[in-house]
Amino acid sequence: MTLLSNALAFYRSYARADRTLSPSPFEGQRHKNRQKGSQFFKLNPELLRQWSRSLKSSCTSGDFRVICGLSEARKGPIHLALSLSFVRAQPSRDPMTGDSKTGDQKNSYTYRDAGVDIDAGNALVKMIAPMAASTARPGADGSLGGFGGVFDLKQTGFKDPLMIAANDGVGTKLKVAISAGKHDTVGIDLVAMSVNDLIVQGGEPLFFLDYFATGKLAIEEAAAVVSGIAEGCRQAGCALVGGETAEMPGMYADGDYDLAGFAVGAVEREDLLPRKDIQEGDVLLGLASSGIHSNGYSLVRRLVDDNNLSYSDASPINKGETLGETLLTPTRIYVKSLLKAIRGSGAVKAMAHITGGGFDENIPRVLPDTLAAHIDGNSWALPAVFQWLRKLGGIELSEMSRTFNCGVGMVVVVEADKAAQVTEILQSEGETVYQLGTLKARGDGPAVCMLGELGSGA
Repeated sequence: MTLLSNALAFYRSYARADRTLSPSPFEGQRHKNRQKGSQFFKLNPELLRQWSRSLKSSCTSGDFRVICGLSEARKGPIHLALSLSFVRAQPSRDPMTGDSKTGDQKNSYTYRDAGVDIDAGNALVKMIAPMAASTARPGADGSLGGFGGVFDLKQTGFKDPLMIAANDGVGTKLKVAISAGKHDTVGIDLVAMSVNDLIVQGGEPLFFLDYFATGKLAIEEAAAVVSGIAEGCRQAGCALVGGETAEMPGMYADGDYDLAGFAVGAVEREDLLPRKDIQEGDVLLGLASSGIHSNGYSLVRRLVDDNNLSYSDASPINKGETLGETLLTPTRIYVKSLLKAIRGSGAVKAMAHITGGGFDENIPRVLPDTLAAHIDGNSWALPAVFQWLRKLGGIELSEMSRTFNCGVGMVVVVEADKAAQVTEILQSEGETVYQLGTLKARGDGPAVCMLGELGSGA
């Protein structure tokens, strides 16, 4: 029997069982209707009123649910609309075997039906394999596909090494990349945030692993992200030895993804930083940042949204760029220049990576409790991107300094009599260097003292 005839048979049997529904209100001429699953019948209005008082609006018969609705045209007879919805009852299953107790045929599901495309994941691995290979260095050949990444520490030449590990993410800068449709630079940020943490302890980055998570894998976007990771690894001199791509339907909004990175490095035991001979009079050098780096983007995005700006707008800072491109300027990787300075001068005593919390929270992490950093706010100028953000949001300087790097991405503590030598090495490696100030006895004062207005230099 058809779906409709099953429903009609049910209602006729219902009418016979209930005297208030006899004679049957279904008797009459069937009217055609283009709507699939619905039929219209001309009804006797008196019978309909009697029938509608007795019959509820939802009835169930076996595997079929019949929804009854009344409709009346502006002119013409009252009609009954029968909308039939197939709601196949789920058969009970044996809890041990999963077999249907009713003998109904089981559906055959695939992982792709659940939103995970194994073939897409495999295709991505093939696309990124050459990118990983381009990061090969002594100790690792940059190949992918094993259950774990292998690194031969013996090939690096270390004699008495300590291993250093760091991990980080990119934060909500990823939301800017997603909104701007530009995915090839956030991978550099991912590497930078970890390897810059390694170098402050004197560590040479050796290898890197990434974690890419999304709700639905978009191969081209993911490959663009990994291309940035590979570029970051080349800049830092470390090998991309592996990673994980996790496709997790329902965990992320459409188009969203998240990143995490893990870096491992090594340093000779005697060269571990910070050194124990940090003292009053040591000089503080600042290395210029490339921009916002990877901190403070929740505030950046709020300012963009509240001021009705778009990431596709022309950049108010860098001519020829969009706002999105300017805000996505990748984090500077200081590894190679700082390794040159450490090994070439022997005068670097400590370093602080300036991330969230700015000077006030990051410099004290590498100083003895007895010393304070006295910084001349006139020793560098607040870069244009930070001036624009400050004006856009009416942000106080104190809030700027605890949210953003404000133009200085790394602080280096050096011996006073070798400050010029270290500066020369760093400049020869392409760094912009500021002489920020000196270390002095702390006493009861704060660990960081800003003399003058932050970033007020010409």
